[in-house]
Amino acid sequence: MTAEAHHLDAHQLIAREAHYLATAARINYYDLIIDHAHGAVLTDVAGNDYIDLLASASAINVGHTNARVVRAIQNQAEKLIHYTPAYFHHQPEQQLAERLSKLAPGDDNEVAFGNSGSDANDAIIKFSRAYTGRQYIVSYMDAYHGSTYGSMTLSGVSLNMARKMGPMLPGVVHVPYPDLYRRLPGESEHELSLRYFAAFKAPFDSYLPVDETACVLIEPIQGDGGIRKAPTEYIQLVYQFCHDHGILFAVDEVNQGMGRTGKMWSIEHFPGVQPDLMSVGKSLASGMPLSAVIGRRDVMESLAAPAHVFTTSANPVCCAASLATLDALAAEDLLHKSIVDGAYVKQRFLALQQRHPKIGDVRLYGLDGGIELVKDPTTKEPDPEFASDVIYEAFQHGVVMITLKGNILRFQPPLVITRLQLDRALMVIDHALTAAEQGQVQRPTGKIGW
Repeated sequence: MTAEAHHLDAHQLIAREAHYLATAARINYYDLIIDHAHGAVLTDVAGNDYIDLLASASAINVGHTNARVVRAIQNQAEKLIHYTPAYFHHQPEQQLAERLSKLAPGDDNEVAFGNSGSDANDAIIKFSRAYTGRQYIVSYMDAYHGSTYGSMTLSGVSLNMARKMGPMLPGVVHVPYPDLYRRLPGESEHELSLRYFAAFKAPFDSYLPVDETACVLIEPIQGDGGIRKAPTEYIQLVYQFCHDHGILFAVDEVNQGMGRTGKMWSIEHFPGVQPDLMSVGKSLASGMPLSAVIGRRDVMESLAAPAHVFTTSANPVCCAASLATLDALAAEDLLHKSIVDGAYVKQRFLALQQRHPKIGDVRLYGLDGGIELVKDPTTKEPDPEFASDVIYEAFQHGVVMITLKGNILRFQPPLVITRLQLDRALMVIDHALTAAEQGQVQRPTGKIGW
């Protein structure tokens, strides 16, 4: 099939789909119809291959069609596809509950399962309010926590997640997330941490009663906010504030957990910080619909049944996939691989930065990166049009990546990606940056991405 015929077929298939699929259900990037995938490679309906730098939004950390995961799904599907754990029991759920409880920070945890990261963050609202008897939840600007009413109220990354749908869930307050890239002139990391901690405390000094605040929920490394890691001192200050005032400290590990950053959980990058509650999803079951909230036993026992049950949560096939995913992370040493390959990629991007001045900031934590593209490195003004040109040109040459916040390249490949694939992808990105700088990219009109 010719490229022209493929383009026509893809266009026709997508145009037909658009007649039936609601606009709100997809963020538009490319006319890509995926037929199959393996490892870090996607193949479209015409047989064209693409290196995947997105990993289905960090939901495929152990790679597409990982052999362990595939076998586990097949074997479990032959035995029992589903019976709801809301009423009875099955062994994959029992095994996974114990394993996650022991794997999470802390030494006396319990688990409640759901279907997506969204409901796991809703669970954080439920359990923290129940345990403390307080109503207010503090979240962060630029956060993404999901699309259910509770989780989208917690989010702060897109106006279209609130527009026309208010009122949002009451009792949620947003504070600024630390931005190390945009420091004040001469500002040290310590000074920035204190400045943002003062902004965190400001609501408590004016309108937010500290003794009525149940929980602070934070992404230790913001995902859709641009792959931004908060300063360690800042996290420790907020953590101590919470414990001084009887407020639960919760972390969202949906995007950044499951080995993505070179540690099992991103909160492990912050010494001395042990969350009371933690949400997990995405790569928990290699993209199968499964989530979990994991927390201290006394907090998790603050609600009685049926306060957090779902008919299809802890589906046995999904639980089997999750157990196999955890096995793959360990057996294939993917946390260490993320650290080693992430360091390699960071050096490559820093070298690209020397030749492409629109690369304003390079942030990588293992194979977890945000590459910020700006109009001018001195003003640090975002350049979303340039970023859209770069990712579209990369797609035209066989690399799938997207942007965050319009101007930040999202670099989250499956952790199994090979060094050869990384080199090929980086070469394509180099070419795409050059083409965008020279005004050579021809892309469709209209907005790309968020």
